[in-house]
Amino acid sequence: MSSRLHNKVALITGATGGIGSATAELFAREGAHLVVTDTAPQPLAELETRIGRGRHGGEVVTAVHDVASAQAWDDVLTTVRERFGRLDVLVNVAGVVDWSGVEATDELTWNRVIDVNQKGTWLGMRAAMPLLRASGRGSVINTSSVMGLIGGGGAAAYTASKGAVRLLSKTAAVEYARDNVRVNSVHPGVIATPMIQDILDEEGDQQPDIVRTPMARAGRADEIAPAMLFLASDESSFVTGSEIVVDGGLTAH
Repeated sequence: MSSRLHNKVALITGATGGIGSATAELFAREGAHLVVTDTAPQPLAELETRIGRGRHGGEVVTAVHDVASAQAWDDVLTTVRERFGRLDVLVNVAGVVDWSGVEATDELTWNRVIDVNQKGTWLGMRAAMPLLRASGRGSVINTSSVMGLIGGGGAAAYTASKGAVRLLSKTAAVEYARDNVRVNSVHPGVIATPMIQDILDEEGDQQPDIVRTPMARAGRADEIAPAMLFLASDESSFVTGSEIVVDGGLTAH
């Protein structure tokens, strides 16, 4: 076991999904203390069992958490303060997707996607920033998407939310640079996670974005987690306002 995050305290939302879970497990192996959150208690309990103290050495705290709620963020940060007294890393992974285009997206769906993906990211930074500033070496990692960089047709609300996360990350990076809080975004391509597994099961390697990907396959969640680790670690101490794209070459066209 290495220790690139030795004694750092990291808060990861959406921690029971594919990318969130892979990130939490890698952070634990690298020595971090973790607060992992999601919307359902049973998957959180299972994650805690996998990465708990007996296996990796770092302390793991779980919390049921709706990232679109300001009060829920306040509650989670209270837990962080009471349990650890500090926060070094915030990883905003929680997200939802809808594949409808502009005309087919109803208002309720639009609001839910924007609330979780865009508003939730902003609420998280706002709630966590006092502790991140106090850390003296804070890092925020916001999960965007290649769909926050390029248009693809369809997924209107999702694309809008992920584009917003990209620029929100940049403006926060400028705002907090002199507070020694770095803010960056990670942009996965087609990743085989539960969020899109039905599509991959149906279309396989003929899924259009996989066809457009030079590496001609979907990525894995454990291929995204190392990018999160780099941005969380002190190795990226001069990296802020950046986009880390992990997409098999999809956006290289």
